[in-house]
Amino acid sequence: MRQGMIGLVLTLGLTGASAALAAPCAVPVPPPAEGKPEKPSLPPKPACLDAKGGCPGWEAYSYNDAIKAYNAQAQVFRPLAEAYAQKLNAYVKASGEYAQCEMKSLQQ
Repeated sequence: MRQGMIGLVLTLGLTGASAALAAPCAVPVPPPAEGKPEKPSLPPKPACLDAKGGCPGWEAYSYNDAIKAYNAQAQVFRPLAEAYAQKLNAYVKASGEYAQCEMKSLQQ
């Protein structure tokens, strides 16, 4: 009986030692929320745009200029949004790898 207890203690000690030697799992860090680009907002649509007679020239030109400005802002926004999305996807991947690492540490 005593010999069996010594073997159990040695086995538990070795298991704990091998777990302590394993590299710790890297905790993923999400990209900072401050890095999320702000999406440009569409200019308000003038009511006369849907009216039967349409908008007077000055209002149509003003709306057209606002749409051009929006399109320019959208061109700047797109690569920033894609870069942020890549960071989010990397975080998701790292989170999965972290979870797998933690699962493996429980099995050792």
